[in-house]
Amino acid sequence: VQLQASGGGLVQAGDSPRLSCAASGRTLSSYAMGWFRQAPEKERELVAAISRSGGSTFAGDSVKGRFAISRDNARNMVYLQMNSLQPEDTAVYYCAAKWTNTGLVFTTSAYNYWGQGTLVTVSS
Repeated sequence: VQLQASGGGLVQAGDSPRLSCAASGRTLSSYAMGWFRQAPEKERELVAAISRSGGSTFAGDSVKGRFAISRDNARNMVYLQMNSLQPEDTAVYYCAAKWTNTGLVFTTSAYNYWGQGTLVTVSS
């Protein structure tokens, strides 16, 4: 499966942009999905995850209550709604896919497919 992330750019603190991840090549309904981010000189971290059906979701502590992951399997799309952005949210954001029969996938190395990343820069 090929993944294409989009929706990043320069935003103001407090803005609420939405990132999109478009999948091609395979139907996305067979994959658990995740959004990760990597800030300069920091390790890549899991921001949010969603199960194949969308029935289970996870948000990391740093974004809980502000970010929400969702998916539309009919359109082969996954989204990350980001609210109340802060300068510390500045990072390259990646979507990733893991073929699985289970629910959420939390381990970075478990994901098989990665998008190219989209840069989100939050100015104060």
